[in-house]
Amino acid sequence: MIKVDHVSLTIKKQEILRDVSLEVGRGEAVGLVGGNGSGKTMLMKCICGIHRSFLGEIMVLDKRICKDLEFPPQTGFIIEAPGFLPYLNGYENLKVLADIKKVIGKKEIIGYMELVGLDPTEKKSVKKYSLGMKQRLGLAQALMEHPQILILDEPFNGLDKHMVEKMRKVLTRQKQEGKTILLASHNEKDIEYICDRTYVIDGGRIISGQQS
Repeated sequence: MIKVDHVSLTIKKQEILRDVSLEVGRGEAVGLVGGNGSGKTMLMKCICGIHRSFLGEIMVLDKRICKDLEFPPQTGFIIEAPGFLPYLNGYENLKVLADIKKVIGKKEIIGYMELVGLDPTEKKSVKKYSLGMKQRLGLAQALMEHPQILILDEPFNGLDKHMVEKMRKVLTRQKQEGKTILLASHNEKDIEYICDRTYVIDGGRIISGQQS
């Protein structure tokens, strides 16, 4: 489902990624572990087609990112802080996004907002949301169109303990349903609970890959 083949990235003469290779199979959850500045977020940006100046090859669903297509198909993702239109409420933001592909409607949007603990009738604009509410809205956005692949960079930031436990179960269920997940988290329990195996990245290099 995802194949990263000898990918390197240099920005302003600084080496960010160095000869990175990894694979994530269908229905597999793989953890990406590394400290701040290790390169895991930038690697995810390359996989999602957000950063395109990398060397090497990235395949998603047998399509080459930045060559066959700009962005990976059938992919939901959260990378860094989710971005939304600040003057719209949560439901309106998701409706704008859903209207692009038109594969889901009001029922699905409401269902996924409720799944992540948000009130779809809430009139408050997103600019007044807390960090945790924005993160939950980002999770609803990533999940709502039933993507085959989820790429999630620290998806539980700002969530309370109860919601973290709930979302771990949600992602585990997504995996059981055949979804492919690439997950970065600083919390070892997230990785242990959800992932089948892990890659450790440090200094822009994969230094180990192991069973979780």
